[in-house]
Amino acid sequence: MAIMAFGIKVIPLVDKDTDLVGVMLNSVQQGGVNLESNDIVVVAHTVVSKWEGRVVSRSEVEVSEGAITIAERSGFDPVHVELALRESVSVLREDGVLITETKSGLVCNFSGVDASNAPPDSFVLLPEDSDASAERILVEVSRRTGLNLAVIISDTQGRPWRRGSVNVALGCAGINAFKHNKGRRDLYGRELDQSMVCQIDEIASLAEPLMGQADGRVPVVIVRGYRYETGTESGGSVPRSREEDLFR
Repeated sequence: MAIMAFGIKVIPLVDKDTDLVGVMLNSVQQGGVNLESNDIVVVAHTVVSKWEGRVVSRSEVEVSEGAITIAERSGFDPVHVELALRESVSVLREDGVLITETKSGLVCNFSGVDASNAPPDSFVLLPEDSDASAERILVEVSRRTGLNLAVIISDTQGRPWRRGSVNVALGCAGINAFKHNKGRRDLYGRELDQSMVCQIDEIASLAEPLMGQADGRVPVVIVRGYRYETGTESGGSVPRSREEDLFR
């Protein structure tokens, strides 16, 4: 059994007028990779956000007094703080870091707002609904190829109690968020009564070394050979509820 991953360079740069699916499929073909049924298409959120018009110019942002106070206290960019606050429903930490809960339930730094790989003097926001974005891409890719596929929208984020960042899934379509092992047996024949793997995070993490973090222009990775479960659990099912969250 083998799991393979193919990084796909996407050129030209994407904006809201781009036929994203067309560009992706053309880039796949130019990369010498033929899509196959049950492949998983992992797409960096940055290109999805640009495609959906989730780019904000610094000149468009009026900074609030609250954002200025947080920025001055920790040496942050006030515009960056303002956008993070706008994208959040609550602020969990604001001294030295800005940890927020986004409107989609994600807990992360600066609400995922980032200047990396954004146009000059601009910021890229996370998709408003990453599961809907994944579904939109999946429907169109499947229509054009006739293949049974899955799509994951990913982003690189930090983790509680561990240094460094890893790629995680923000949204998905055609694949269940989790792989359930309940009822399976371990090496000694004992039945598992509870075991759940976040398979979309596993796959997103697998794709990250090919995507990179700088100017590699590899925002799409094709993962092949991963035996995934399908179901109704989405990227929105992954964040823990407040009652389950040990870190708040």
